[in-house]
Amino acid sequence: MTLAADPIAAPPSRGAVSDFEVEFAALRRRSRITWAVGTAIFLVLFVLSSWLGDFFKVTQVSMPDGSREWRWIIPAGIPRLGEYISKTIPDLNWATLGEDLANWFWRWKVWMSLLVETILIAFMATVFGVIGGFVMSFPASRNLAPNKWVLWFSRRYLEIARTVPELVWALIFVFCFSVGPLAGVLAIGLHAAGALGKLYSEVNENIDMRPLEGVKAAGGTWFDQIRYGAVPQVLPNIISYTLLRFEINVRASSIIGYVGAGGLGQEFRTAMSLQEYTDLSALFIIIFVTVIVIDYGSEKLRHRVIGLEANPT
Repeated sequence: MTLAADPIAAPPSRGAVSDFEVEFAALRRRSRITWAVGTAIFLVLFVLSSWLGDFFKVTQVSMPDGSREWRWIIPAGIPRLGEYISKTIPDLNWATLGEDLANWFWRWKVWMSLLVETILIAFMATVFGVIGGFVMSFPASRNLAPNKWVLWFSRRYLEIARTVPELVWALIFVFCFSVGPLAGVLAIGLHAAGALGKLYSEVNENIDMRPLEGVKAAGGTWFDQIRYGAVPQVLPNIISYTLLRFEINVRASSIIGYVGAGGLGQEFRTAMSLQEYTDLSALFIIIFVTVIVIDYGSEKLRHRVIGLEANPT
C-alpha cells in the first residue's frame, strides 16, 4: 500500500529565504529613494510657491512712535488682521442690546429680500447644473462613452465649464444680458455643470457593468443601458453631490453680486466701498446661518433618500 504524500508543504530552502531577503532589501531601498526624491521635489515646490506668494517678503511698517522699520510681512500683517476684524464687530451692551442689534441689522428688510434672491439664484443654478452635469457625465465616462471622440469632447467641455471661475462667467453674462439675477444663474449654473459632470462621471466609472450588459443582450440601445443599467446605481450618489453643490452655490451666489449678478454680493460691495465694517459682519452672519440651515436640511434629506434606497418599500 502506498502512503499518501504529506499535505504540509516543505519549508522553504535556505537559498529561497536568502533570495527573498535580498529582494525585500532592494525593494525597501527603492522605496526609500522614491520617498526621498518625492520629499525633495515637494520641498522645492513648497519653497518656490512660498517665495512667489510673498511669504518671505520684507516690508516697511509703521511703529507706535511713528517711525518706519523693516519687518517680515507675515508677523507685521497679523495685527492688522485683528484690527480689521475688530472693526466689523459692533459695540453691544446688555442694557441696550435690543437697540444695538437693531442698529447692527439696520437694513435687515433689504438684506432678507436679497437673501431670498440669493437662494433662488442658487436653486436655479443648481437645477441647470444638475441637468447639464447629469447629461454630460455619461458620455464623459470611460466605461460608458459611445466612442473616444464623444469622450474627448465631453471631457473638454466639462473642463472648460469648471475651469473658468464663476466671477469670470458672471462678468461675461453681465456684459451679454446686463446686470441682474439672470447673469448669476447662468454663471453659477455653467460652472456647476462642469463640476458636477466631473463628479458624476467618476461615480459612473465605478458602477457594475453587468446590468448594462444584460440590457444590451436583451436588445436595448445605449440610452436604454444608461436608463435601466446605470442610473439606478448612481442615483444615491448623484443626490448627495447635488445637495452639496446647492450649498456651495448659495455661497457663490452671495459673492457674484459683487460684479452685478444679483444677490447679497452687491451689499458686500457697497459695505466695502463705504467702509461700513459692521454691515460686513452682519451680512456674514446672515450667510453663515443660512448655510447652516441648508446644510442641516440637506443632511436630513440625503440620509432619508439613502435610507429609502437601501430599504425600498
